[in-house]
Amino acid sequence: MKNFMTIWIGELISSIGSGMTGFAVSIYVYQLSGSATLVSIAALLAFLPTILLSPVGGVLADRYDRRLLMMVGDSFSVIGLLFIFISIQTGQGGVLPVFIGVTISSVFVALLEPAYRSTVTDLLSEEEYARASGLVQIAANSKYLISPFIAGLILSVSDIKTILILDMATFFVTVSTIASVRKNIPVVKTNQSNLNFFSEIKEGMKSITSDKGVSSLIALMALVCFFMGFIQTLMAPMVLAIADAKTLGIMESVSAFGMLIGSIVIGILNIKKGYSRILVISLIAAGIFMALTGTTTNIWLIMFFCILFFTALPFINTCADVLVRIKIPNEFQGRVWGMISILTQIGFIVAYAICGVLADYVFGPMLMENGILAGSLGRIIGTGEGRGIGFMLIITGILMVVFALIFGLGKSIREMEMITNGLVNS
Repeated sequence: MKNFMTIWIGELISSIGSGMTGFAVSIYVYQLSGSATLVSIAALLAFLPTILLSPVGGVLADRYDRRLLMMVGDSFSVIGLLFIFISIQTGQGGVLPVFIGVTISSVFVALLEPAYRSTVTDLLSEEEYARASGLVQIAANSKYLISPFIAGLILSVSDIKTILILDMATFFVTVSTIASVRKNIPVVKTNQSNLNFFSEIKEGMKSITSDKGVSSLIALMALVCFFMGFIQTLMAPMVLAIADAKTLGIMESVSAFGMLIGSIVIGILNIKKGYSRILVISLIAAGIFMALTGTTTNIWLIMFFCILFFTALPFINTCADVLVRIKIPNEFQGRVWGMISILTQIGFIVAYAICGVLADYVFGPMLMENGILAGSLGRIIGTGEGRGIGFMLIITGILMVVFALIFGLGKSIREMEMITNGLVNS
């Protein structure tokens, strides 16, 4: 656990730095362009290359030294930040250099993520997976909890260049922690000849599709990502219809503490069994709380339901994470995590692509004052701006509960844990 904690501290610092840069970049692009579309493009460029290249990073994580890949990914991701910094410093600042810089960084993060997740399996015993997953989520969520606050303070007295410098400086801490752990862990020798990305990605996919439990779990998590994409995208316009931007910012920050609460509870409890049952219960709870956010225009109730929704997410992520780890052999975990990343997060991409159109042109008009649902459902959840989004969140929350019950009542996911414990024949 000591080696894991050393790496975790480095990744926590790196996550805070990355979150500060993400916050500053969104403000910088908006101040330059006044365009929310360009801000969303910057966010997409910082996200999409990592997802698309994660299968390649996964293959490399299974073939080569995972700690070395983490060091390379961290080191070369700095190039993108340096490119943005130099562009601004030399008077060439603009939206295009930001787009190029965040894309470069995202490409190299694709090396880091699968290697980092596989390293957890290298360093820990099965009994420690749940606690480690909770800690990993705390580090990942720090970019939402800590980074905006720190970046906001810095931007009030300085500019984006200061934040870029601080983020680049975190590289020395993260690489040092990884290097110190790497010296204490023998490198597993693998056959590095005849490297064929396509065949090895195919092997990773086969590891997923050959196990009905794993493939069912991934399908379920893709649906969860799809539903989460709705609440992530639509919460802001729904709240801005009844409150101001300051209130929205406070609500989002407070709601994010739900993830921290859930992660801390998991770290304390160190769950060792009952993963499939906890997964289903957490999914049902998350679906209920998502639906409840759409039923009211009371900002305090919305915030309360959001906190509960986000509290359930770490339990979902942890149980899914552990169930995969105990089923997939360690030598395949890099490429499997790479494939899981792209397969599940397709749900986010699809949600981002359709939810705005549905809100503006389908559900929104239904619950305007003269809409077709104004005299029925509108009497219960209200009518006007944002109420169509509320209806969408109610529907997606209900669908999350339905799919949780469908997958939970089936045998495939429940037997993943039973087979590992030797309770049924594999």
